Amino acid sequence: MSDITRHHTGERMSQIVTHNGTVYLAGQVGTAGDTVVDQTKTCLEKVDALLAEAGSDKTRILQAVVWLADMADFAEMNSVWDAWVAPGHAPARACGEAKLATPDYKVEFIIIAAQA
Repeated sequence: MSDITRHHTGERMSQIVTHNGTVYLAGQVGTAGDTVVDQTKTCLEKVDALLAEAGSDKTRILQAVVWLADMADFAEMNSVWDAWVAPGHAPARACGEAKLATPDYKVEFIIIAAQA
């Protein structure tokens, strides 16, 4: 039986959970009130840092789930995502519209990746 490891754990959630060589990240949001472009950049910077801490990187992402507060922001979010994704390493991805934790959040990313 392999261990489950949790990092940056609070009462409600952990930012990183690893199990059997798989990395699960909590939903990452940007700075409340920023534009969707700026929030997306911040989210992806957080993803990069958390994956590095867990012994992975964006080339090892298996699945990404993107929640937008408004699907009208889809193209703007994708402009940042498309520039960030490593060529030839696009993960399985879903994107939908949902109410986020506060109205000031425009985008949230949930990531599952393989460890290196």
